[in-house]
Amino acid sequence: MEDVVNPNLHSWSVEGSTTNPFSPMQEPEVESGHDKEHTVTPNENASTQNQTESEREKNNETVEDEVQLKRKRQKTSKVWNDMTVITLSNGTKKAQCNHCKTKLAYVDSGATSSFKRHLSSCIPHKEWQKNQKLLNLQPVDSDVESVEPLITLNGKYDANKMREATANWILSTEQPFNTVEDDMFVKMMRTGNPLYEKVSRVTAKEDCFNVYNQEKKKLKALTKAASKICLTTDCWKSTHQKIEYMVITAHFIDQNWRLQKRVLSFVHVPPPRTGIDIADDGLAKIEHIIEDVREGIKYINNSEGMRLNFSKAAHQMQIRDRKLMFDVSTQWNSTYDMLFAALKFRDAFPRYAEYEPHFRHLPTDEDWANVESVCEILKVFKVCTNIISGSDYPTANLYLIEVFRVKQTLDKCSLSENDFIRDMVSKMKEKFDKYWGECHLVMAIASVLDPRFKMKLVEFSFPTLYENSEENIKEVKSALYEMYEEYLEMHDTLVREAATNGTGRGRNIVSGSNEGTSLGSGWEAYGEFIKNVDLDRPEKFELDMYLEEGVYREQGEKGISSFSALEWWNVHKLKYRVLSLMARDVLAIPISTVASEATFSAGGRMIDAYRASLGTETVQMLICGGDWIRQLHGVKKK
Repeated sequence: MEDVVNPNLHSWSVEGSTTNPFSPMQEPEVESGHDKEHTVTPNENASTQNQTESEREKNNETVEDEVQLKRKRQKTSKVWNDMTVITLSNGTKKAQCNHCKTKLAYVDSGATSSFKRHLSSCIPHKEWQKNQKLLNLQPVDSDVESVEPLITLNGKYDANKMREATANWILSTEQPFNTVEDDMFVKMMRTGNPLYEKVSRVTAKEDCFNVYNQEKKKLKALTKAASKICLTTDCWKSTHQKIEYMVITAHFIDQNWRLQKRVLSFVHVPPPRTGIDIADDGLAKIEHIIEDVREGIKYINNSEGMRLNFSKAAHQMQIRDRKLMFDVSTQWNSTYDMLFAALKFRDAFPRYAEYEPHFRHLPTDEDWANVESVCEILKVFKVCTNIISGSDYPTANLYLIEVFRVKQTLDKCSLSENDFIRDMVSKMKEKFDKYWGECHLVMAIASVLDPRFKMKLVEFSFPTLYENSEENIKEVKSALYEMYEEYLEMHDTLVREAATNGTGRGRNIVSGSNEGTSLGSGWEAYGEFIKNVDLDRPEKFELDMYLEEGVYREQGEKGISSFSALEWWNVHKLKYRVLSLMARDVLAIPISTVASEATFSAGGRMIDAYRASLGTETVQMLICGGDWIRQLHGVKKK
């Protein structure tokens, strides 16, 4: 019989028996046939003794490992969350309370009764437990008060808070009111909270209106603290209701120098005018090809067998890409994505037609060449769109450099030897000049207030954007200094008022607490002095100092993508007391329609075919309330 030891598993086994290291020790069983009749020779006796001693040593080592493992077994008592075993300088082990640092006797047996008694009377431990009950994590960048817990310290359940939380969820995720009546929703809620009370869709709607009215009051207080508020409007037509809406969006910089956006109103208005994107002129030149590609993709995706045949054709042509996509016909960028993906499969379409004789959607080589040319131009539009819309609502300093890139591409393509490209680009340039033909002062000034650009970007880009670039550059400088003068005058007026009011308050405080001493008169004299001296104009304007300094240079591409002009101005607001106020207001001005388009997307989801009967007031509550709640909790729409 031979003992088998596995040091990795820390267990040992004997033929027909296995011992768990976490169970009490057992003696190995020995087959009785080996004990009855057996004659031992001297050599065999010595060999047997040596083997027995070897086995005994091996068994002893295993037993020691097992005992040691048992002693190092993980502590399971909850008291060890609040107690730590320490070793003193004399080698004695103690259990120390993590809260009051009291040291208690520690025994290897693992007894914890004395520790429990200590924790029950430990005042710092009780305070810690109290704070844990009140702990309520806030989302990133949340600037509102903590949400109250549903279960209070006295153990009572607050049903009203549950209803308010449900209303927040309905608004932020655009859920229909009747969701709260769904049996599985109620079951889910009662699984997590047996005290949950079912409510009707009418009650849920009332709760949403209550949350909407509460958040409206908070929004009024928030906007009152803003220096300037920029308002944008745009119009949208609901497909299911056949009526038009106008959205009013506010953009402003809060006291923490963060760009804020809030939907203020979403109201019913008469029919609006519509606009056309510059990129649509380019796509119009290949409209028949787009339709051919779109219908071909629809044909391929009509059944699983057709998709498999196309995959087979792509594999035979050694095409690694496995993605064809549909477009949204009203969005040029999605049409670009569809064409860009289809170009990779241009050789697979003819091969696929060999498997599917009814497949007729085959662009010619000339068609594919035109698609490729258009995509090369629209690729620039796509990149610029992603940069401008990469942040939900970017600051105004990001636009000029991207508009310059578009104009540079159009100028280059207008000189192409390809007649198709020249004809297409000429119409796109006509549309570009309609929107950007005159100097855009706000966009230019905003770029100057980006420390990475200052006047350098204007001087670099204007010769490409405008024929009379020198005059436009002078116009930007003139407008820049004129605006700064206005802010300087406003700043001086505010400082004078603050100095006048502040001196009077300071005199009352000092003389009241130090009556009969010379300290009060000293403060009065100094206040009168500083009121006049501190308002003296510096020899140089802050704007001159800012422009004369070198541009801010970043290290690597990562620095460029993570740079925030608002954060830079927040850091330097003490150095540029007036110019920073001007920058705060200018950078909040929106130049794109990203905010409005996002709101219209939400409106399209909200007013679907099943909710076309929603009243206009209810629609406004859902759109505005949902935007406010998402901003409140730091939640972004996916």
